[in-house]
Amino acid sequence: MTAALLGSFISAMATVLGAVPLLFVRSLSERWKDILIAFTAGIMVSASTFGLLPQALNESGLIPLTIGLIIGVVVLDLLEKNIPHIDIEQKRGISSFDSKSLLVIIALFIHNIPEGLSTGFSYASSNEGLGPMVAIAIGAQNMPEGLVLAIFLTQSRVSKLKLMLIVTLTGLVEVVSAIVGYFAASYVEALIGYGLAFASGAMLFIVYKELIPESHSHGYERPATYSFIAGLLVMIYISYFFG
Repeated sequence: MTAALLGSFISAMATVLGAVPLLFVRSLSERWKDILIAFTAGIMVSASTFGLLPQALNESGLIPLTIGLIIGVVVLDLLEKNIPHIDIEQKRGISSFDSKSLLVIIALFIHNIPEGLSTGFSYASSNEGLGPMVAIAIGAQNMPEGLVLAIFLTQSRVSKLKLMLIVTLTGLVEVVSAIVGYFAASYVEALIGYGLAFASGAMLFIVYKELIPESHSHGYERPATYSFIAGLLVMIYISYFFG
């Protein structure tokens, strides 16, 4: 339990770390945003395919893996369709914290729940190295998410103190949901395989639907591609050392 709490907290606080540069600068170049997002995509693909799916298969078998993965994809798809997204380009020139801004923040709270559950399920599995591996992957995804949210809030003329408070709270939602996932899987062991596959499906959906298209949307596809491969390799090495 302590490891799950610590891992989910560190992963969640990566959201805050991603927002820190906006305390000193007001924007980041599109090239570096694309490289960072692609690197994150590589980490998440590696964690999903080399960590979560094999462990889900080992825990519960092929059918639970299939069901859990599909549920993960469908849940993220429903969230994608029904909650507002951060649109930095549209926000340019708007200088107030309006109802759309509030909706986006609420959406991020909801969006972070499956990510926290993924971390909790991973720490509850029989593979002790899987929890830290998934926490790192989710944390890597949280960093650009925190950066984008910080840019959005900066353009809404939110003070730096309020900005950091909002970013921190969106991250802490993951800690709460990770604890829920951990206890649910611990008390009902059959949930572990489903939960790991759910986490994998959610990750793969985020990568293919959000991260890869975003990293290729500003004309920096080649450096983004190399960054993706680098992220993939980094996570393979992390997986190897965590065993």
